[in-house]
Amino acid sequence: MTEAGLDDLAIRVFVQNLESVKRGSTGFVREDDIRTLTNIASFTGEGTVGDAIARTVVIKLNGGLGTSMGLQEAKTLLPVTPDQTFLDIIVRQVLSVREQYGVDLPLIFMNSFRTEQATLDYLSKYEDLPVEGIPLSFLQNRVPKIRQDDLMPVTWEKDPGLEWCPPGHGDLYTALPSSGILRTLLGRGYRYAMVTNGDNLGSYPDPVLAQWFADSGAGFAMEVCERAPSDRKGGHLAVRKSDGVIILREVAQTDPADLDVFQDISRHNYFNTNTLWLDLEVVAAELARNNGYLGLPVIRNAKTVDPTDKSSTPVFQLETGMGSAIEVFPNSTAIAVGRERFMPVKTTNDLFVLRSDVYEFEDNGTIVRTVNPAPTVTLDQNYFGTMEQFEERCRNIPSLKNVTSLTVKGDYTFEPGLVLKGDVTLQGA
Repeated sequence: MTEAGLDDLAIRVFVQNLESVKRGSTGFVREDDIRTLTNIASFTGEGTVGDAIARTVVIKLNGGLGTSMGLQEAKTLLPVTPDQTFLDIIVRQVLSVREQYGVDLPLIFMNSFRTEQATLDYLSKYEDLPVEGIPLSFLQNRVPKIRQDDLMPVTWEKDPGLEWCPPGHGDLYTALPSSGILRTLLGRGYRYAMVTNGDNLGSYPDPVLAQWFADSGAGFAMEVCERAPSDRKGGHLAVRKSDGVIILREVAQTDPADLDVFQDISRHNYFNTNTLWLDLEVVAAELARNNGYLGLPVIRNAKTVDPTDKSSTPVFQLETGMGSAIEVFPNSTAIAVGRERFMPVKTTNDLFVLRSDVYEFEDNGTIVRTVNPAPTVTLDQNYFGTMEQFEERCRNIPSLKNVTSLTVKGDYTFEPGLVLKGDVTLQGA
């Protein structure tokens, strides 16, 4: 890591995470050790707008390449409408809040080495986007993949780039201080940050939510939604019995024996949307108190060094989630939000719905759902799984306003003017 030019703090955090694994930590959160979280406040969209938005920044996680959709570039460069990418809509949201409330509202991207340059090149057309003295981006770190047999860094001569992996979005708490961004923001009077995924266009920087967070006195707040059957694999909140602290449990932290209970949405009924609100002063204080190491739960993701070759060396990717910091910061809390604030694009199924008439795009970048709930779409991933396949077959998105569910089996191409209703199954070749 030193030879690769990584920051000393990033190296120390990785070493401590590795030591945690060597001590036998599995990262599992047992069902017997937690209880259901209740009495979560709900966001109605109504409230006062004070000065909190003037002291807020927006941080977008933008390190993902969209490899699950066959992409090798930042997912946020994908077109969502004929003339707008994810990046265009994100920028429009931020600029509209600036104009309406007369604030600077910096927009900052946490990029990976693979997404940094292309993102900055694309954003260069927005000459009024940068806020003086505040960079548009900072880089997340990378860490070695660890052999499962001896917990040593793996060597893979066929492609040395595969020896590395991202450390999960929990790296935010390492990259923010090591890049100097945290110090810069505090020095310029910014107190709060809304942190969210770049592919979630529902996470609009709402000034009312910003004021709610400032007034709450919390150091950390997580936006959550009620779990639906489609959210069974999403990380959920719970309360640790031993100390009454709110924690986040991901599926990778769940013992196989507890998996059925993990997926019980009537028992654990709130999931993490991965939109967080941070008090930057509290973040800085906790980092200083712990010498930069927050001790977030380490997730051991079992993989092979070459994900396309199941016979290649078995490895662990050591990752942390930024949402797990809910158990670290004082007075952490959660707020239940509507689904309009959670519309991520993880698969071509999600993009299909987002490009349909189920959603309308407002001039200020907000997205309005025209029906409730949105239809469930399942496209045959053998023919629609990659963006190349998707674009070939989905040049014409049908009307989905009156659809409950849509399932496409086989090789099917949508023709212009198609209007669907009810529960629909389409069979292709």
